Amino acid sequence: MRKVIEPQMQLGELAIGAIKLDLKSRDDIPQLLRGLQHIYTTPELRGTIFAILEEVLPERQVEGKTVKADPNNGRPGMTQWQILVLGVLRLGLNADYDRIQELANEHKTLRQMLGHSDWTDVKYYNLQTLKDNLRLFTPEILDRINQEVVRAGHQALKKNPAEGAVGRCDSFVVETDVHFPTDINLLLDAIRKVIEICAILAGAYNLPGWRQHKYLQRLFKKQYRKVQRLKHSTSKDESKQQQKVLEIQEAHRDYLDLAKGHLALAEQTRQQISPQDPVFAVRLCELNDFIQHAHRQIVQIDRRVLQGERIPHEEKVFSLFQPHTEWISKGKAGVPVELGLRVCVMEDRDRFILHHQVMEKRTDDQVAISMVDETRERFPTLRAVSMDKGFHSPGNQEALKSRLECVVLPKKGRLSQADQARESEAEFVELRKQHSAVESAINALEVHGLDKCPDHGINGFKRYIAMAVVARNIQRLGAVLRQQEHEAAQRKRGPYKKAA
Repeated sequence: MRKVIEPQMQLGELAIGAIKLDLKSRDDIPQLLRGLQHIYTTPELRGTIFAILEEVLPERQVEGKTVKADPNNGRPGMTQWQILVLGVLRLGLNADYDRIQELANEHKTLRQMLGHSDWTDVKYYNLQTLKDNLRLFTPEILDRINQEVVRAGHQALKKNPAEGAVGRCDSFVVETDVHFPTDINLLLDAIRKVIEICAILAGAYNLPGWRQHKYLQRLFKKQYRKVQRLKHSTSKDESKQQQKVLEIQEAHRDYLDLAKGHLALAEQTRQQISPQDPVFAVRLCELNDFIQHAHRQIVQIDRRVLQGERIPHEEKVFSLFQPHTEWISKGKAGVPVELGLRVCVMEDRDRFILHHQVMEKRTDDQVAISMVDETRERFPTLRAVSMDKGFHSPGNQEALKSRLECVVLPKKGRLSQADQARESEAEFVELRKQHSAVESAINALEVHGLDKCPDHGINGFKRYIAMAVVARNIQRLGAVLRQQEHEAAQRKRGPYKKAA
């Protein structure tokens, strides 16, 4: 039985609106809790967000289809409010699940925000429970929550809708949790998983060939280390260079032969297992995937080392476990390459993030129009947007001009007289000067979780990004409210007078 929040308060439980937060604390937790407290204590906002949270339910398979679980059946799980609080805290603090578990079980104020009493409630959060429940959010649900949080922030700032919103847009790279890829270590990953899965299947079906699977893994890694340590000769003697090339090729040939032997044995094991067995159907799918990865890497190593070919970039894979990972080189000083995905964000003048996009196989100029269109769907008052030169294209200039009152999109290369006149307008110059403030939002996101995504899969990546945006906006809302409360307390106290 799943509820948004327990309606009946327990003995000793403090109402969420009555929780006292330290106004002088400079830590992130009071800001996040203040933003969450505002959501809970504002009736209209709470009703809207709670209606969205009712859709956060586990999924199950029924006749081959994925459906949401019935909230009225089953054991009582974590309430959706608790899932939201802990999810926001995880990204707002850039914390792992172990720290969130410790805070949820031991942090007094946080437990009050979760709806627990001080001494009668002995509720304990297990690590796997947190992992399972915090993954129930979807990017679509988080996007709708984010829209309501941004509107609440604008209301707290008493923004006049007639003024219109002004956005600044830029992209950055969120790294995936992968090691630096080479074709030989990707083959090592593939063979390691093939041996591991085959050993599990062989043990279940009592099949021969994998009793020494750990030894086989060590033996293959030993050959990998031998290949890894070999370097091309720097000698000017051509005979020594050629000898070194032959040595490298021979080591790679032995490495590939060993890999082919493991794959041949894996094929024999796979043929002895029924694909209709529901218990090991997932294991067989994994085994098939890693065998395909291994064959691809063998071919690429053979082409590169033994045949002297150059492997085209589009044929390369940069992670077997995070296949959405891209090789991104933005030309930044000291950062030759980043492994991850680009994320585009749209921030307004009040430092709330209006919208974001995960850019799969796309560049800045390919998302400029969609970013503006999707932001305007969520916030129709958007009237002006500033972007850098990376978003420029002649088509983007024309398309955005018809959508916005002011488009701050500097042109690449030499400017014509018309371009000079356009970029000399007062509002263009003013917004272009303010555009660099978006780097502050990007830095804040990176500090609060978006430096590297630890979640697996493209769906986990998108969910992680969406939760980070929600957490950042809730923290910004909490900071605004705390500042207003501090100023109100100062006015009530009156001017400070020194003693004579």
